[in-house]
Amino acid sequence: MRKTGLVVLTLALGVFGIITTEMGVVGVLPRISEELGIAPATAGWLVGVFALVVAATGPFTTLLASRVPRKTVLVTALGVFAVSNAVYALTDRFEVMFAFRIVPAVFHPVFFSVALTAATRLVPAQKATRAATTVFAGVTVGFAFGVPLTSYLAEHLGLAAAFWFGAGVNLLALLGVLALFPSMPSDQRLSYGAQLTILRRPRLWLAVLAVVSVFAAMFSVYGYFAEYLEQVTRLSGSQVGAALMAFGIVMVAGNLLFGRMLERDPVRTVTAFPVLYVIVYAAVYAVGPWTVPMALGVLFWGAVHSGGLVVSQHWLARDAQDAPEFGNSLFISFSNLGITLGSAVGGLVVSSLGTHRLPWAGAAFALVALAAVLLRRRLGPGTPPRRPGAATAAATGHPEPAAR
Repeated sequence: MRKTGLVVLTLALGVFGIITTEMGVVGVLPRISEELGIAPATAGWLVGVFALVVAATGPFTTLLASRVPRKTVLVTALGVFAVSNAVYALTDRFEVMFAFRIVPAVFHPVFFSVALTAATRLVPAQKATRAATTVFAGVTVGFAFGVPLTSYLAEHLGLAAAFWFGAGVNLLALLGVLALFPSMPSDQRLSYGAQLTILRRPRLWLAVLAVVSVFAAMFSVYGYFAEYLEQVTRLSGSQVGAALMAFGIVMVAGNLLFGRMLERDPVRTVTAFPVLYVIVYAAVYAVGPWTVPMALGVLFWGAVHSGGLVVSQHWLARDAQDAPEFGNSLFISFSNLGITLGSAVGGLVVSSLGTHRLPWAGAAFALVALAAVLLRRRLGPGTPPRRPGAATAAATGHPEPAAR
C-alpha cells in the first residue's frame, strides 16, 4: 500500500509538471515578447493554442492510445513535456516555441486520462475518489506554486531558468513512473467502437454540459482575477500577487475538502457545488469594493473554486465507467472548452458592462450547470453497461453507482 501511495503521488507530480508547463507561460509572456522580439498579442497565442489543441484533440488521441500499455503512455507524455520545456529554454525563435506548444498539448489529455484512471485502479474501490483527488492536487499545487515560481525564476534568473525548472519537474516525474509504476497493460477487450458507444447516452451529454458550464463559471471570473482586484478592490500589483498566492494555497485545502465530501455523498456534493458558486459570486460582487471583506472573499472563493476540478470530473466519470480513459479525455477536452467559453464571455462583460459585474456571468453559468445536474439526476442511473464495458468495470473494481 505504501508503494501504491508513492505511485499516486508520482502521478500528481507529473500533473504538477504538466500544469506548470501549460500555465507557467502566462506569467512570463512579457519576457517572451521581449526576448523573442514579438508583439505581446502574438506571444499570447502560446497560451491560446495550447487550450485549443487540448479541446480539439483530447478524445481522439486518448482513444488512439487506449491500446498502448499505460506505463508507456505516461513515460512518453512526460518525456514530450520535458523535451518541450528544454526547447523553450534553448530557442530564440517564436515559430519553434509555438510548434512545441502544440506537440505537448496533444499529449496533455492522454496523460491526464491515463493518470486519473490508473490512480483509481491501483487502490481499493472505497479509496478511488481520494486517489483521484490526490492526482488533482497536482493541478492546484501547480496553480499555487508552479506558476508563481516560474514567474519568479524568469524575473530573477532569466527565462531559460524558468523553463529548465519545468523540464526538471517533468523529468523527475518520468523517472518516478519508470521506477514505481507497475506493469499495467491496456484493456485489449475494449474496442474503439465500444468506447465510442458511451457518446449515445443522453445522460452523458448532460454531464458534459455540466462540465462545460462549471468551468465557464469558474474561469469567466477567475480569468480576470487581477483585473477585478485592481479595478474594483483597488489593490496594488504586489497585493494582487499576494492574493493570487493565497487563492492558490486555499485551493489545495479546498481540493481535499471536496474530495472527502464526494466520498461521503457524491450526488449531493455535485448538486451543491453550483449553488455554492452562486453564493461565492454574490459575496464577491457585494464586498468587491472593500479591501478587508474582499480578502476574506478571496479565501472563500479559492476554497470553492478548487472543487470544480474534482466535482465535475467525478460527475462525468459516472457515465463513462465502462470506458474510463475515454471519459476522462472528454472531461479534459470539454473543461478546456468551458475555460475558452468562460474567458470569452468574461471579456465581453468587462468591455460592455464593466469589471464589477463579472460575477454575474459566473453566477449565470453556475445556474446552467445546476440545471444540467438536476436534469441528469432525473434520468436515473441508466442501463448497466454491456460487455465489454461490464468486464472493464468489474476489472477496475468500480461498478456503476446508482444515481439519486
